[in-house]
Amino acid sequence: MTLPSIYVEHNPSPAKLDVIGVYDWPIWKKGVSSFPWHYDQAETCYLLKGRVIVTPEGGEPVEIGRRDLVTFPAGLTCTWEILESVEKHYAFDA
Repeated sequence: MTLPSIYVEHNPSPAKLDVIGVYDWPIWKKGVSSFPWHYDQAETCYLLKGRVIVTPEGGEPVEIGRRDLVTFPAGLTCTWEILESVEKHYAFDA
């Protein structure tokens, strides 16, 4: 069985962010913490600040931070470890 992959794009172009409408998405904030999470649907997010290690169940840790555009696939079960308070724009796929 193939594990769902977390896709990280470091420093996407301002034009790309504008085209996908990142700055119109809601904002989520959370302080330093660790918690399990499951994605029922895919999520794309853009980190405005913070640093996080997301470890997929049975997979390798993925570090994400400021100015990263990240896609979490539907079906992903993981643990979030927030190392520096996070502020991110996010959107779920319909």
